[in-house]
Formats: sequence, C-alpha cells, structure tokens
Amino acid sequence: MDLIKEGYEVLFIWEGQIMEGVENLVMEMKKIAKVQLENLERIEMASYAKSTFDIIFVHVSSVLSLFDDSLKNMLNLVKPKGKVVFSLSQDESFEKRLLLLGYVNASYNESQKYLTAEKPNYEVGSMVKLSFAKKETTDASKVWKIDLNDDDEMIDDDDLLDEEDKMKPAEDSLRVCSTTGKRKACKDCSCGLAEELEAEVSNKIANPTQKSSCGNCYLGDAFRCSSCPYLGMPAFKPNEKVMLPEMMKSDI
Repeated sequence: MDLIKEGYEVLFIWEGQIMEGVENLVMEMKKIAKVQLENLERIEMASYAKSTFDIIFVHVSSVLSLFDDSLKNMLNLVKPKGKVVFSLSQDESFEKRLLLLGYVNASYNESQKYLTAEKPNYEVGSMVKLSFAKKETTDASKVWKIDLNDDDEMIDDDDLLDEEDKMKPAEDSLRVCSTTGKRKACKDCSCGLAEELEAEVSNKIANPTQKSSCGNCYLGDAFRCSSCPYLGMPAFKPNEKVMLPEMMKSDI
C-alpha cells in the first residue's frame, strides 16, 4: 500500500481467520516494512511499548467489533502523527467516535474502501509549560504620571466634613430590639424601646417638616410664586419653621 514506507514499524490487527487475500496483503507489507500481527481479541494482552508503530492496519468485518478500550490502546501504540487504517465501509458515526477518543484527521478513501485516522503530534499525557505565568516588563514611557506643581489647588480633606458630620450619634438612636434585631419594638416590648419610638413619632407630628410645593420659597422673593404665602418675607433656611404674621392668618 502507498501508506507504508520502507523501514516502517507496522502492526496488522485481524479478526477471526486470516483469509487468502489478507495473507497476500501482509506478505506484500513485509517486503518493505517490519510487520507484527495480532488478533483483535488478544491486542489487550500484547506487551508493546507506547508509540511503537508508524502505522496500524485494522482488518475487521464491522465497527461493532471495535470497543473503545481497543481503539484507545491502538492510539497509544501508534507514534505521534502515525496513522491507524481501518478496512471498513464508510460510517460517519464511527468517524465522530474516533475524534471523541482522541484521533484526528479522520477521512475515508472511497476508491480503496478504508478509513484513516491519525494520532496527534504529541504523546498522550504529555505536558507543556504555559507562557502566561511570565512577568511582563513594564515600559516606563507608557506609565501615566501626575505632575503636581505648587500652584495646583488641592482639596483639604478636613474641609469635606463639617462639625455635624464629626459628631458621634446618640446611643439611643442606635439602640435596636434584641428580639427583632432592628429598631422596631417587638410585640411584648419591656425594654422601653416602644415608648422611645412613640415619643419620636409624637415629636415629628408636633414639629412637622415644612414642605414647599415648588421647592423655592426659602430662597426669597426673587424665586417665589405670586400666590406664595411667604411673599415679602426674608429668605430662610430649608425646612425651617416659619411663623406667619398675625395679619396673614385666616379669620376663619
């Protein structure tokens, strides 16, 4: 066959009895290569070393005779980039099966009625060190630099907080219920949190937050509506309670 070159190590695997045509094929191979014969049922018992053969010929009647363990063993016995040739009719499902088992470049020769698959160009179980563990050298010219001059204005960190921000919150405002784990009293509260929360609600009702419909009343007359009750009054702080003069109170 044209797949065999002089000096090749060849393994010929057969099933059942060697027919006359197969015997003649083996004799032709032996003229140019070193050929070993093994029965398919005994291939698992063979003691060949890994990557021994340049090419393996498999002469079987059906793919049903080829189990995954036998196909994996053949892949181990053939050298990297070596070929395994199956004398079978075309079967696409068998080609996909070979690819899943680790073979590559599976193709069918229509004229000579055989399927060829290759072993990848590396040994099964081989390792290679990956390059992404290397440290990259940094180009100093590509690093961003910040050049600060004496004239540049810098924000003082202390100016970002006022005195109210620095005040420690009262412990009462941080107290939570031991049962609910929140600032919410439980049903049978006996720790005083319920009374404290009620007092806070009463205080909010007695001193409601002043709201403006337009949100601009506190800014002064320049920003007030023509019907604003604060018209003519000085500007005040947001949410500040503003008392209307007696003359502006309703008589009703």
